Amino acid sequence: MNIIPPQSGTSFLLKKDQYLKVIDPFGEQVADLFCFNACDLSESLSSGRSIDYNDQIFLTKGHRLYSQRSNPLLEIIEDTCGRHDFLMTPCSLRMFQIVAGNDDYHPSCHENLCNGFSKYAIHPDHISTTFNIFMNVTVSPEGALEILPPKSKAGDYIVFKASTDLVVGLTACSHEGSNNGSFKPIHYQVADIFS
Repeated sequence: MNIIPPQSGTSFLLKKDQYLKVIDPFGEQVADLFCFNACDLSESLSSGRSIDYNDQIFLTKGHRLYSQRSNPLLEIIEDTCGRHDFLMTPCSLRMFQIVAGNDDYHPSCHENLCNGFSKYAIHPDHISTTFNIFMNVTVSPEGALEILPPKSKAGDYIVFKASTDLVVGLTACSHEGSNNGSFKPIHYQVADIFS
């Protein structure tokens, strides 16, 4: 079991046909996921393509996550929570400064993804909209978005199967509003066999 401490992140290689299990050990904690094709880092996860091809903004078991070149990168194999989305970009220092109206420092998912991907020489500008695991965003009939407490309970998980070799970045989200006001760790496992 790998542990991502609160308000931090990591990156790792996920081989084709390997499984990635992301677990919320205590409940109500979001994890941001972004990935690149390990054989060609110019190909990366696309929120728009993934929403288009699934005809769905809330992705769950049976859905695939696609690249900007329309290639499948990940398939969701199992999901005990059922609420995840592509509706928000990863929180960033600038986002917190704009929202708070001051220049105070705040940890962020974008910074943590940048740090994780730096060992692969991936530029920060190439990190786009993340797949927001366990995040609970509602959409009003007028199109307004509202972030509500995650629906994930202690022990909930989602399992992905890699469609190609990937460089994956994963965080324990740093945004108070996404995590019902507290910060907790995220656990994850990489395995060759789904169990």
